[in-house]
Amino acid sequence: MGALERYFRPEGKLKDGVCALPVLQSKLRLYCLRLSDKILVLGNGGVKKTRTYNEDDTLKGYVLTLQNFEKLIREGEKDGTISITANTIETDKTFDI
Repeated sequence: MGALERYFRPEGKLKDGVCALPVLQSKLRLYCLRLSDKILVLGNGGVKKTRTYNEDDTLKGYVLTLQNFEKLIREGEKDGTISITANTIETDKTFDI
């Protein structure tokens, strides 16, 4: 099954990999960072009580954290300190988010 794009709803900005697991008939959201069909970084979530996550400081914080983490990963890929293949992430780095 994996982390195929069709199982997730885009939640962040157009160019990032932040998405949410949609739960039918519920306001519950789990925010994730989808890096490939086989790599999914689980974030945090909660009950969505507003129209958008941007209107809720807690949910917005979870999405911003994932966006910042993705930025660090992409920078690591560019400078060679992180290697991502279809199903693995290799690095010796630690991240302060």
